[in-house]
Amino acid sequence: MERQEPVRVLFVCMGNICRSPMAEAVFRRHVTDAGIAAHFLIDSAGTGSWHVGEPPHHGTLAILSRRGIDPGNQRARQITRSDFDRFDYIVAMDHENLAALQRLRRDSQAQISLLLAHAPGLSVREVPDPYYSGGFDLVFDLVDAGCRGLLAHIREREGI
Repeated sequence: MERQEPVRVLFVCMGNICRSPMAEAVFRRHVTDAGIAAHFLIDSAGTGSWHVGEPPHHGTLAILSRRGIDPGNQRARQITRSDFDRFDYIVAMDHENLAALQRLRRDSQAQISLLLAHAPGLSVREVPDPYYSGGFDLVFDLVDAGCRGLLAHIREREGI
């Protein structure tokens, strides 16, 4: 039986201006390219409130532009407890944000994971934060690998 409601996926990093908006845009591109965008609701958030209302970091926007990916009209927001009820999959960029999600989590059916747990062929488990150090090309490659693996996982689990 085909799922009636969209699969809701939330990507989470610290401030919601570098990694998680990149993952949101990359994942959206993958589901669009697969012709299954109508089956998904995709968003991103941060565990911190420092950048609420701001657009993605210029480094994120630059790498997405170079890779031909439209970031849309994203604005940073902070995760809320209600997100645990609204989303089926909540995907953290690193262990620090994963721990923050686990502290916020209530009785929720949302599957919480690290993005790179869906890219087992990589030797790293966390997407590094490029906010201060740069490295947006590496971050993009890691996010892309994680998003591909996450999409395969969701398609198999949800029958899409």
